[in-house]
Amino acid sequence: MSDTVLFALEAALNGLTVGIMYSLVALGFVLIFKASGIFNFAQGVMALFAALTLVGIQTGQVPFSHLINAALGTNIHDFGFTLPAILSIPLTVGVMVLMALLIERLVLKHLVNQEPIILFMATIGLAYFLEGLGDIMWGAEVKPLDVGIPQGMSSTVDEFTYNLFGYGFYIDVLSLWALGIAAVLVTALVVFSQYTKQGRALRAVADDHQAALSVGISLRFIWVLTWSIAGIVALVAGIMWGSKSGVQFSLSLIALKALPVLILGGFTSIPGAIVGGLLIGVGEKLFDFFMQPIIGGATENWFAYMLALVFLLFRPQGLFGEKIIERV
Repeated sequence: MSDTVLFALEAALNGLTVGIMYSLVALGFVLIFKASGIFNFAQGVMALFAALTLVGIQTGQVPFSHLINAALGTNIHDFGFTLPAILSIPLTVGVMVLMALLIERLVLKHLVNQEPIILFMATIGLAYFLEGLGDIMWGAEVKPLDVGIPQGMSSTVDEFTYNLFGYGFYIDVLSLWALGIAAVLVTALVVFSQYTKQGRALRAVADDHQAALSVGISLRFIWVLTWSIAGIVALVAGIMWGSKSGVQFSLSLIALKALPVLILGGFTSIPGAIVGGLLIGVGEKLFDFFMQPIIGGATENWFAYMLALVFLLFRPQGLFGEKIIERV
């Protein structure tokens, strides 16, 4: 087998693992869209806020310490203890559930039956608010995140591919963990959506708020439940991306890369978010591998959007999305 083919296979495998990381973010968008019919612009910032909160709890940092010190002239920064991941992760989940309750109480309940564009604009405002809140609570510096997930080259993959091809592929262990976690998440979410009473109620709310209310479905409960699950998914995405590159405010920009994933997979499909992420990840790596020598670098920055544009022209509902037919 030629070196070019081997290098392309390695690039494709790395693309699969990167695509899974994109999919973890896209899953949160799908959940909110299925429950409310709106695109939640704040999902990327939710991943950032969850990761910041996790690091703050782990390291025993005092929330709003910069504000407290500026107002009172003190020099308080931490509580003097640290917490293991097995305790800090459940506490962060609790914070995300509390945030979902507050979002429903302060924002969503006032926007029932409003036009989708109004709900969308509300999520834009929520995104900027959460980003500012995270800055005030935990500070803006880059923070390392370690929850015990191993990182570095997978010796198993390296040895297997060397024995098979005579060339060892470099695959990050963290990416393999992300692959396994994504598989568990998707399975759980599909089971929840298809086979539970709450999942069926979620789909009913997405179809028609008023009809769902008329048959006794609590819109407020469904929204709290959905935003809580989306917050947990955001936490998982934040852990993976934060472990990979550190918790920093550029983490919120991964939401932009989730857009092509959603367009390919479909805004209403949980498995579609995974398939779309894999297609984007593999596509951008292979396109960069073959085309970079011809047209130059930075192709990974725009390939996903070019592919999404093609889908919008020929299949706007995505691979797994529901085709919407409206009477005009």
